[in-house]
Amino acid sequence: MSPAAGGAAAASQRQADLLKQEGNAFFKKDRISAAIDAYTGAITLCPNVAVYWTNRALCYKKRNEWAKVEEDCRTAIKLDNHSVKAHYMLGLALVNSQKLAEGIKALEKSLELGRGAHPASYMVEEIWQELSKAKYIEWESLSRERASKLHNLEVACKEALRSYNSLGNPGADAPEEQLNELEEVFKKAAKTDTPTDVPDHLCCKITLDIFRDPVITPSGVTYERAVLLDHLHTVGKFDPVTREALEPHQLVPNLAIKEAVHAFLSEHGWAYKIR
Repeated sequence: MSPAAGGAAAASQRQADLLKQEGNAFFKKDRISAAIDAYTGAITLCPNVAVYWTNRALCYKKRNEWAKVEEDCRTAIKLDNHSVKAHYMLGLALVNSQKLAEGIKALEKSLELGRGAHPASYMVEEIWQELSKAKYIEWESLSRERASKLHNLEVACKEALRSYNSLGNPGADAPEEQLNELEEVFKKAAKTDTPTDVPDHLCCKITLDIFRDPVITPSGVTYERAVLLDHLHTVGKFDPVTREALEPHQLVPNLAIKEAVHAFLSEHGWAYKIR
């Protein structure tokens, strides 16, 4: 690149950054149209900067213009595949466009990236909340489908039993007894989709909520990472239960509990519901 061309590129970048700052100021004042115009100007000058696209997507999100959010976020991800905001807003856009499975994948990706960069940030919590809502919606849909199939199968089985007994089979059990046993079988089959209490060992001792990102301390107590980091920062550097001295670098991911939580949620999607 010639010196002249390099100077022109630098000037364009400076102008784009100024437009981004203007857009940020407009956004804070809820002047969304003006913010969109400013970010669009920055994109025109420097289309290869991912943050300009995610900032404009955030404006479209404010307006619930999900198709435009999706378009800008996909462009941002091509430019920076590690953008937490781009994957997060893409997930929201897809979920709100009734593309639930694809949206959940994008939200899971943003959660993974967010935990790696800033595990205690407000955004990680926000992503988890939205992912939980999407997962719960997915579970509700699948649960209704399973319940309908079970009901139809139960009706068909009962009808088959009645037909069988009506043929006069002397060796068959009493019809009422058979029907009761059949009902028990279907009750057990439906048990997985019946909300109960989450086992205590899968819940944080501070929040009492199911673990999301569990870590274990040298004392052997497991906590939710973000909650414990907040405790260490705001309350004091000690284990909340044992009161032993504790530093952030001593926390170790509890992979066994994390896997147990994953298995439990896979079987009991109702546990995603936010209390």
